[in-house]
Amino acid sequence: MNEHPSEQSRARSFGRVVAAYDSGRPSYPSDGVDWLTGATPTRVLELGAGTGKLTEQLVAAGHTVVATDPSEPMLRRLGERVPAARPVLAAAERIPLAAGSVGVVVAAQSFHWFDPARALPEAARVLRPGGMLSVVWNSRDERIPWVRRLGAIIGDAGHTVDPTPAIEASGLFHPVESSTFRFWQSLTRESLRDLVRSRSDIALMSDLDRDRVLRKVDGLYEEYGRGADGMLLPYLTRTFRATVLARTEMDTDALLIDFR
Repeated sequence: MNEHPSEQSRARSFGRVVAAYDSGRPSYPSDGVDWLTGATPTRVLELGAGTGKLTEQLVAAGHTVVATDPSEPMLRRLGERVPAARPVLAAAERIPLAAGSVGVVVAAQSFHWFDPARALPEAARVLRPGGMLSVVWNSRDERIPWVRRLGAIIGDAGHTVDPTPAIEASGLFHPVESSTFRFWQSLTRESLRDLVRSRSDIALMSDLDRDRVLRKVDGLYEEYGRGADGMLLPYLTRTFRATVLARTEMDTDALLIDFR
């Protein structure tokens, strides 16, 4: 197996681990979701929606949600989890929505998969005047020793969690605002295993290598000492948002995309 899988192969790997992703991945803090979208219900486009972890909260907050993902298995699970959302098979680089048709474009745990040179002009195109592009990541809080040990076992995916340089360099948005929220995920032994299985780098391992990692994770869980009560995994939820510029202020060359 290639020791350094391409970003494309990593992204495709999620189709193999839909059940584990849905079981093991954390949700998002409600105050952070409100910060991303604003308090007034609007039409939200979610890019890279996965199995609907954020989608579920967007719908609960009263938003009308179009949830896109390039993985059909992920979208099927999203449709089961959040039937009120409209699932659409699509990539961030080519959004099948009309110009000026949404109030918020949001990407949860997915911006690193996008080609910013194509995805950001598409996001700007579909936003209404005054609309927002919002990005969110959950990052394990490795200031805590046992969480740092978990990170040493399963590794760091190496994804940037700050989209600010790409967004501001696009010439399509006002300066990026950011905020951080705290969040704790309740995990059992099995859902912790699912969290690990759902990572793209783990999914692409050989069965033997994956089993070795999971045995180490099981050992850490046992040392944690909560047994059937499970564990609480702490996260720092990092949020970013930027208001789209008026068309007259944009670098209009950035909107000229050739999809051939």
